[in-house]
Amino acid sequence: MPNQYSQFTALKALTKGSLQSLLKSPSAIFFSIAFPLIFISAFGLMSNGGYKADIAFEKDSDTLNYIYKTLSNMPVVNVLHFENQEKQAEEFKKGKIAAILSIKLLSETQAPYYSIDFKTSNASGNDKNVARQLLNSVLDTLNKVQFPDNKQIAIVNTPPSLEGREYKYLDFFLPGMLGFSMLSAGIFGTAFVFFTLRQTLVLKRFFATPVKRIQIILSEGIARLLLQLMSSSIIILVGHFAFGFTLVHGIITFFQMLVLCCIGLVLFLGMGFVISSLAKNEAMIPPLANMITMPQLLLSGVFLGVSNFPSWLQPFCKILPLTQLNDAMRAVAFEGKSIMDCWQQIGIMGIWGIVVYIISVKVFKWE
Repeated sequence: MPNQYSQFTALKALTKGSLQSLLKSPSAIFFSIAFPLIFISAFGLMSNGGYKADIAFEKDSDTLNYIYKTLSNMPVVNVLHFENQEKQAEEFKKGKIAAILSIKLLSETQAPYYSIDFKTSNASGNDKNVARQLLNSVLDTLNKVQFPDNKQIAIVNTPPSLEGREYKYLDFFLPGMLGFSMLSAGIFGTAFVFFTLRQTLVLKRFFATPVKRIQIILSEGIARLLLQLMSSSIIILVGHFAFGFTLVHGIITFFQMLVLCCIGLVLFLGMGFVISSLAKNEAMIPPLANMITMPQLLLSGVFLGVSNFPSWLQPFCKILPLTQLNDAMRAVAFEGKSIMDCWQQIGIMGIWGIVVYIISVKVFKWE
């Protein structure tokens, strides 16, 4: 009889039961689908004006003048200097830089004193207009102070904007929200489920059956994976068709994002297993889970780019697994990269996964 027992059939039955349980759970549906959709809709309907204008200066630009100093001191301006000009050009084409300025001294004795080359890209959307308004505001202010007789402190040269896809805030935010959805589902969902199964002696009862232990873990993982694939598909498609979220290669990009979601969820499931074993009681699960999720929510570039944080904090932000998942999904969705091009991000997540599952095997408890 034991030889006739089908572990695959048992796996299907357990997976079906777990999935039905998840679909009947209002909290699971809300946090997997409704919660992210609310944020996606809110930010999709918002203006893409941006909270800060990233303005870069060419390496040979004069930075000792009042124009540069005034722009640098404005709280809505983030001044960038690139040592690598290829990197600057790449970020400019992606729309991550609102404008590139080059300020040159024309004369020390008569107006106009400076010549300003003001380059923009259509990929930056409305950010290029914000940068233009900021520059005009600075020049108007300086002109009024120094030249009440309508002379100009500088002349501005504006070559045609570089063509490119518009980079909307939703193109940044939606992948971040997807990543956080994987993080929450993997950690909170798994931790509560396995703690409850252990506390109610359900896992112990399974030992009286021919079902192998690995099938129990796989069934829960597969059920949660199916739910998250469904919710991720809904979020991506609503973002794309309702709010213009960029999928560079269409259906191919869509499926590549789902693959990355799967990789992220598998990693975060391991963290959930660890927490479910470390928690002495159910009340300990939220604090332990929040110790992992909250730093990543705040520091992994879900709402703000990692570059907005202090330079001393950025190395820590960049090694977080959610940062790597978010970066990979953004590269695939907007830049058109393939999954193979994201080998570095996937490699770092793989290292995290190895460490997490080694710990999980050591601490996981069945009773």
